[in-house]
Amino acid sequence: MIVEKINSPQDIKKLSLQELEVLASEIREKIIDVVSRNGGHLSSSLGMVELVLAIHYVFDPPEDFLVFDGGYQAYSHKIITGRREYFDTLKVLGGLGGFLRKDESIYDTFGAGHVGTSVSAGLGIAEAVKRLKGNSRKIVVVIGDGAMTCGMAYEAMNHAGELKSNLIVILNDNGMSIAPNRGAIAQYFSKIMIQPTFYRAREVVKKVIREIFSEKSEDIIRIIRRVEESVISLFTPGILFEALGFYYFGPVDGHDIKELIEILKKVKAWKGPVLVHVKTKKGFGYRPAEEDPETFHRTPPFDRKTGIPIRKSKNPSFSSVFADFLVKLAEKDDSIVAITAAMPQGTGLDKFQKVFPDRYFDVGIAEQHAVTFAAGLAVGGLKPVVAIYSTFLQRAYDQIVHDVAIQRLPVLLCIDRAGIVGEDGSTHHGVFDIAYLISIPNIVLMSPADENDLKDMILTALDCGLPCAIRYPRSDIFGFAERVPRSIPIGKAEMKKDGSDLVIFAYGTLVYSALKAAEEMEKELGCSIAVVNAKFAKPLDVELICELSEKTKRVITVEEARRNAGFGSAVLELLSDKGIKVERFIRLGVPDEFVEQGSRQELLSILGLDEEGIKRAIQKALL
Repeated sequence: MIVEKINSPQDIKKLSLQELEVLASEIREKIIDVVSRNGGHLSSSLGMVELVLAIHYVFDPPEDFLVFDGGYQAYSHKIITGRREYFDTLKVLGGLGGFLRKDESIYDTFGAGHVGTSVSAGLGIAEAVKRLKGNSRKIVVVIGDGAMTCGMAYEAMNHAGELKSNLIVILNDNGMSIAPNRGAIAQYFSKIMIQPTFYRAREVVKKVIREIFSEKSEDIIRIIRRVEESVISLFTPGILFEALGFYYFGPVDGHDIKELIEILKKVKAWKGPVLVHVKTKKGFGYRPAEEDPETFHRTPPFDRKTGIPIRKSKNPSFSSVFADFLVKLAEKDDSIVAITAAMPQGTGLDKFQKVFPDRYFDVGIAEQHAVTFAAGLAVGGLKPVVAIYSTFLQRAYDQIVHDVAIQRLPVLLCIDRAGIVGEDGSTHHGVFDIAYLISIPNIVLMSPADENDLKDMILTALDCGLPCAIRYPRSDIFGFAERVPRSIPIGKAEMKKDGSDLVIFAYGTLVYSALKAAEEMEKELGCSIAVVNAKFAKPLDVELICELSEKTKRVITVEEARRNAGFGSAVLELLSDKGIKVERFIRLGVPDEFVEQGSRQELLSILGLDEEGIKRAIQKALL
């Protein structure tokens, strides 16, 4: 196999076009094989194989700087840059990361986790290179069309046009971000391609060229295609990008290696900002991913023959419970509207969309806009529910402060993937949301212990008229018997188990690990341990926390989030403010470091947040 002989990009340059095409097929097979076993981002990487090979064939990383936007599209880049032998460890504990990171390879120019950052980073590198006199290093940025819903991408392109930097931006246009692209820009990308004027102009040009050339050789056909591309550029996004100061090439077939190499060789010598528009198919080469690219954007392990995910649990996820309950509430209350930022399936809101398409909004990868848009909906009298992953909500911090909290608007933030998310690693763990939200006045912070708590909290948030946030993990529910949801008092915790020697205040789904640990340690040590389902990080249940802390003199807090500035810190500050002294106070949570990849259970164990970790903390507090 050719792929077994590829140990660096230099090996790519020795291959013929035919060998490159074979290599593309072999790389695609390797990606499918590994992701089917480990899980990962499949459809984006499959669509990028030929483009990645062409880039490495024409350019010379790491001498030339190659910046990817969102590293989930770069699996083929990993395979051909010296990591082929380790690719089987993709996303596992201690293995290759699922995204790009500078400390993993010299070929990973810039860390890529969240999208929309590549043009800004590439522009900064280009300006730095320009100031090193005589330096001819090229800067190549690869950005997906979904990232073009990010305002940051256009801010950077506008700046690049002003600076006239030597920057090559390759737009991977597959018509998708994670879900189908949304917004006027995305519509502009595709709408003009079906206009009768465009087709008439294209056909006239083809006819003229064919009349000039009597034989339809391969070279003549390629000339026709080149002229066709020029016609396209008169009508398509080329106008938009040229208005931003970029010279536009394309669109180019992203699965034609010969055509890609030809166009990249031309732009390599270009001066100033250049945009190459490449059309690819997400999931290319694997039928299930081609037919359902959204599901295979980020997939768990699956049966390679059928494409069906391999699930270990029969219980639905917290995301699914959230979505189903929101649909039930919306059936009775037509003021409820739902908003997502390009993650309808991941958040479960695709269910809401099917039932209430006119009350559902997908704003694209634009979290800042999502939050302020929700604030406007609230001003207009609606009840907006914004479902965003914890790691992505970080982008909208200013909007939460200024546009929601200061104005006390009843916006509900449903923070999905809160806590440890597993194999996606440091860029995607949702461990900062408590810390970055708890200091904001007027906001209510909740986290459910189970699926029934989650329903109660959604109901409470929609009824209370305050800015609210509910955080829940990327995991399946516990499967408890369903009961009738009810509104709960703001700031009231729930005593799960009384005790006199020690109290555990648990925030979120680790409540049940704390309960089990407490019960086992009571038997082992002959002690009495209270366990509280805190429910609220803000406002805290002041009365219950102070009463139990003063009684037991030994306190443990448990949270699946940052230990510093989190729930445990808030409890410690409360006791300090009230002048309550305890003999031992232990905060269990994520330490002051970035958490690497691994399964959720592996990482909870390492962090001391599983049952055994809580038992060790109990022993330490009592002995």
